[in-house]
Amino acid sequence: MTDHTIAGWRLGTRLFAAQALALVASVLTAALVAAIIGPPLFHVHLLESGHEPDSPEIPHIEEAFASASAVSLSVGLLVALVLALGVTWYVTGRIRGPLDTLTASARRISTGDYTARVTVTGAGPELATLADSFNQMAGRLSSVEDTRRRLLSDLAHELRTPIATLNAHLEGLADGVTEWNDTTRQILEHQTERLTRLVHDLDDVSRAEEGRLTIEPALQPLPELVSSALSQVRASYAAKSVTLADDINDLEVWVDPQRIGQVLGNLLANALRHTPTGGRVTITGRHGPGRSVTLTITDTGEGMSSEQLAHIFERFYRGDTARDRDKAGSGIGLTIAKAIAEAHGGSLTADSAGRDQGASFTLTLPASPRSHRRP
Repeated sequence: MTDHTIAGWRLGTRLFAAQALALVASVLTAALVAAIIGPPLFHVHLLESGHEPDSPEIPHIEEAFASASAVSLSVGLLVALVLALGVTWYVTGRIRGPLDTLTASARRISTGDYTARVTVTGAGPELATLADSFNQMAGRLSSVEDTRRRLLSDLAHELRTPIATLNAHLEGLADGVTEWNDTTRQILEHQTERLTRLVHDLDDVSRAEEGRLTIEPALQPLPELVSSALSQVRASYAAKSVTLADDINDLEVWVDPQRIGQVLGNLLANALRHTPTGGRVTITGRHGPGRSVTLTITDTGEGMSSEQLAHIFERFYRGDTARDRDKAGSGIGLTIAKAIAEAHGGSLTADSAGRDQGASFTLTLPASPRSHRRP
């Protein structure tokens, strides 16, 4: 019998075979010990009981003893095998049922059905833990698949508009309907820049998620970092009539100013995008827990539901299902911002009391080189 055939045995067959081999080995061992030690001891007891060494009864008695021992061992082996079969059948049923359920669910997932879940009860803590891990894996795969589909859909949307614009103007130029002038050149350059920016954003997302961000931290005054970020967005805030206020303590942080400027720019742009005209955005800087500093950007805008908060930092996630770039953004900025914060050894979290209750983003940064730990 080949190894391949043995490997194909079912679990119950292998358990029974293992127990049968153990029982046979035990019986053979007992028979061998009895054959070696039993007859001499029995012969000594016969002599001690008064029988003469040359008595004709002794061979018959010893033969009866040997026969009784063989029958007893044979019956014991048969009973043990029957009991082993019963115990194996019971134990195998308790184990095989959950394993069959896990196998069926795994096959469903392999075909793309990520809703498959398993429930294991009464099979022991090991299989229950395996089932929990399986369900967590299935949930994660489902989330990844949803993100992938959303990513492809959003990419198609983001690429469709600039490509359609470029095609329309190129066809117009080829047909002589559109003239080559400064306006046409600016339109083509704008759409090309939009495609280039999208490519750069995708590259930033990839490097952020793979931990390949390069940072060059140094001790920086927090008020200067915030002031620089605010100066770049004040015009946009003024154009939308959104009040921009700051309350920054005189602190220092150990960061890469370019990278943190990118984070603040993304957070401030996100706050403006979701704050209506007449709203207010406030940024505050305070001492954080341990050797850290926290920057909190709070707005009076749309707010977020608990479901949106759970996914807000996922790539290409849009809190608003409408595909309006000015409304929902591309869903890349917050993903990159969180990765940059974590690359500094800090964190970025979001909080909201609910829809139309505003939102706040808290950026935690190290206050000294000693507190900076790159993940």
